[in-house]
Amino acid sequence: MKTERYKWYNKEDNPNNYMKTKIIVGILIYLATVTTVSAQTKHSTTTKYPSYKGLIMAGYQGWFGKPNHDGMMYPDEKQVRIDMWPDVSEYEVTYPTGLKLADGSTARFFSSQDKSTIDLHFKWMQQYGVDGAFVQRFFGAATRQADRNTVLINAAEAASKYERAFAVMYDLSDLKGSGEDCSRLIEDWKYLVDSLKVTSQKGTKTYLHHNGKPLVAIWGVGFPDRPYNTRNIGIGRLIDFLKNDPEYGGCAIMLGVPTFWRDLNADCVPDPYLHEVIRSADIVLPWTVQRFTPLLHNDMDRFRDLIIEDIKWCKAAGIDYVPCVTPGFSWHNLSRFEFPDDIKPVGSIPRQGGRFYWQQLSTAINAGASMIYVAMFDEVNKGTAIFKVSDNPPVSDIAKFADNDGMPSDHYLFLTGEASLMLKGKKPLEFTMPKR
Repeated sequence: MKTERYKWYNKEDNPNNYMKTKIIVGILIYLATVTTVSAQTKHSTTTKYPSYKGLIMAGYQGWFGKPNHDGMMYPDEKQVRIDMWPDVSEYEVTYPTGLKLADGSTARFFSSQDKSTIDLHFKWMQQYGVDGAFVQRFFGAATRQADRNTVLINAAEAASKYERAFAVMYDLSDLKGSGEDCSRLIEDWKYLVDSLKVTSQKGTKTYLHHNGKPLVAIWGVGFPDRPYNTRNIGIGRLIDFLKNDPEYGGCAIMLGVPTFWRDLNADCVPDPYLHEVIRSADIVLPWTVQRFTPLLHNDMDRFRDLIIEDIKWCKAAGIDYVPCVTPGFSWHNLSRFEFPDDIKPVGSIPRQGGRFYWQQLSTAINAGASMIYVAMFDEVNKGTAIFKVSDNPPVSDIAKFADNDGMPSDHYLFLTGEASLMLKGKKPLEFTMPKR
């Protein structure tokens, strides 16, 4: 094999060949640089949030529509699917509903389709120290609902304006088991990157990265109550694309999985393939909503032990871990439609004035969590919202609502901000719920 053509010529010995070699090397370096830059131009290389670590992020549904419009806000009290009522005193635009307040006035509701609504929500995040939000994007809506684009576009703009982190969370909940797979989300991600510029928004760049890479969350892997099988929905293909595609890849992946994913039992499919999928990701997010309650003695000890053992598994696998916390749970009105033979009580997992929420936050931080996911920011239909809610919900003979236990409407935003300071080490950890 001839190797003379690869010889580096010394300048003094052969100046002509030295110059030729220098030019060739320069061209090769230029081409390599152009190729590298070309592969990276789809995502901004800069962001205010290069890592999830040290942050408390909340899930953001953004699915509340306008009157006579598809969505979760219904003006007719016979169709109410909401268990907690938002404090709408600061909203620029609200809409009348078929419900009445105790003083006889019409109860009003916001719409997630209004830009001013999302602007206000991200403004609250900044004011109270909530680091940002994962904007939900359901599989079925990924390429066919302009409404979801509106929410995402406005969220990206508001996140930049108020310098809050945001990221896309794909939710597989409505994925069918009849041949549908994640290839559809590959095309949607291309659309989000090219057309909506989610990873390179205008103004201050705040798309959440992890390990220096844009973070994409995929929720709903490994749950036995879903109509799809994790093995045949193309999840491996989707993850490989997001991580390795030369144009749209280079991303970090967070997977939303069942609470007992590690042991593959209880609320999780007993399939070891799930562990293969998890090991290919960067962060695992176990879904613990409805798995813990303040009504059971020492349930926080169980929560603590779960987190500790999960973190051990993840460290051994070389991936990161984020626990999920929630202020409570209530879906009485929603269950009237989804489970008419099994209507749930109001406040089935009570908030206890914020004590249950603070127990989870402080327990997670004390157990070694370096980042936290809050479920959710605005989900009043299941009573998990941490944004401003009213202590004086509508009165009705049909619908029943959980109140705010006499606490200020911004109580859970305040608690989240306090926990964020403690997670970052800016305040000492307190196990007693903070007071103003």
